[in-house]
Parts: sequence; C-alpha cells; structure tokens
Amino acid sequence: MNRLWSRVGIRAASVGLLVAGVIGGVYLGQDREVQAQSAQPAQPTQLVVQSDVAEMQLLKERQAEHAAARAYQRQAEGEAASKAATDARTAAGKARTAEKKAIEKAEAEKAAKEKEAASSGGSGSGSGSTTTSVGPIPDSCDEYSGNRATGCALMIKAGFGIDQFPCLDKLWKKESGWNEEAENPSSGAYGIPQALPGSKMGTVASDWRTNPATQIKWGLGYIEGRYDTPCGAWSHSQSTGWY
Repeated sequence: MNRLWSRVGIRAASVGLLVAGVIGGVYLGQDREVQAQSAQPAQPTQLVVQSDVAEMQLLKERQAEHAAARAYQRQAEGEAASKAATDARTAAGKARTAEKKAIEKAEAEKAAKEKEAASSGGSGSGSGSTTTSVGPIPDSCDEYSGNRATGCALMIKAGFGIDQFPCLDKLWKKESGWNEEAENPSSGAYGIPQALPGSKMGTVASDWRTNPATQIKWGLGYIEGRYDTPCGAWSHSQSTGWY
C-alpha cells in the first residue's frame, strides 16, 4: 500500500514539473517574440507618415519666408512711392519759384527799358537835350500866367504872331486845360498838347513828362508841320473834334 502511494506521488511530481516546464516555455517564447518585434525595423507606412510631416513643416517654413519677403517688398515699394511723390512736389515747387523769379526779372527789365526809352525820347532819336529853357516872357504876354505865359513866350519865339495865341489858348484849354500831367485814360495821349504817345515829346528833351516848356515846344512844332499856324489847328479841331 505504501509503495503504491509512493509511485503515485512520484508520477504526480513528474507531471507537475512537466506542466511547469511547458508553461515556462510558453512565457519565454512570448517574451522573445515581443523582443523580436521591438527590434524589427519601422514598416514603410510609418516612414511615409514621418516624411509627410517633415514636408508639411518645410512647406510651412517656406510659406512663412515668402510672406515675409512679400511684406518687405510692399513696404519697400511704399517707401519708394512716398519718396518719389515728395521729390515730385519739391521739384514742382522749385519750378514755380524759378518761373516766378523769371517773370519778375523780365518785368523789371521791361520796366527799366521803358523808363530808359522814355527818358531818352522814346525811339532813342531825341536831340540829346535834358530840358527846355523859356527865357524872358515878352511884354505882349504879360496878361497870361503860368503855363499859358510860357506858351505865349515860346509861340512868339517860334515865329508866330501874338494874334495866334488866342487860337492856341483855346486849342490846348480844350485838349488838356494846359496841364502838363494831363493823360487821356482811353488813348494814352499825354501832356499839354496831348501827344500820342507822350514819348514823342522826348525828341525835344528828356524831361517831357514834367516840363511844360518841353511839351509846348514840341506841340508848336507839330502844329506848324501839320496846320501851319495855331489858328489853322484850332479850325481843324472845331470841325473834326481833334487836331
């Protein structure tokens, strides 16, 4: 009986050892399989995913670089356009200033030439005299005064008789009132004889604007050359309104 139980115990122990060995082998095999799988290289699908991620990151970086470049270019273009506009305004201002100065210079030169021409007798063909002297007033002219006395004296000096003075007196009283500064605003006729233009009287002397004697001397010469006598000029003026 004891031998029988001994044999049974030995067999049970053998079976237990066998089962434990099998179980241990199973676990060992699984562990090796896991380690082998971990050691295997990455599959193609994983490589593709990783490549796509890298390309996306590179594309984003390039897009950011391009956006920055475009922004810099727009800024540079804006600054260049602003500078060009400022330069254009500055140049236009300088041009207007230069034009204004040129106009002012031309006007000043014109005024100086006109003044020079007037002082020299208009066309420059004057006698070169600067003034006209009257001399003593004749006794026959004592009843007149001022510019009329001067006119009477110069008329007699020019060779006309005293009987011509009443005609001359009425003629120039009508034309200018014997005012050496009288000027017709519509025609520009000037002085006692109303010469047109007034610069004609510069052929007598350069002070034709202010000297009654210069104006009267020129007027007497004009009358003699055109109407022979003061009474002839007065007659023409009465019939036509001018002489």
